Amino acid sequence: MGKQMTEMLKGTLEGIILALLAVRPAYGYEITARLREEGFSDIAEGTVYALLVRVEQRGLVDVDKVPSEKGPPRKVYSLNAAGRAQLDEFWKTWSFLASRITQLHEHVEQQGERA
Repeated sequence: MGKQMTEMLKGTLEGIILALLAVRPAYGYEITARLREEGFSDIAEGTVYALLVRVEQRGLVDVDKVPSEKGPPRKVYSLNAAGRAQLDEFWKTWSFLASRITQLHEHVEQQGERA
């Protein structure tokens, strides 16, 4: 993954993870696996775990400890009302930015064709 992609992803990864949790609760490794299934193959587990700590501290998720077959209990994260509100805000912001970037791209392409 290129540097520009990495930087852009940093700004959106929280929203992406909240979106995954809106579908169903999950633990850290499961979230990483789901990200990879969705094509985000270069995201390190450590990045996901750090982000999960942040969203937990911000009160956007509820955490349940679930016994594991191997090792200590797993922390299962589920989106709560504050997290859903944050996700709604993320989607609004994303839609706004995506439409403006598309509009700008189309404008630049048209100007390039005229030159």
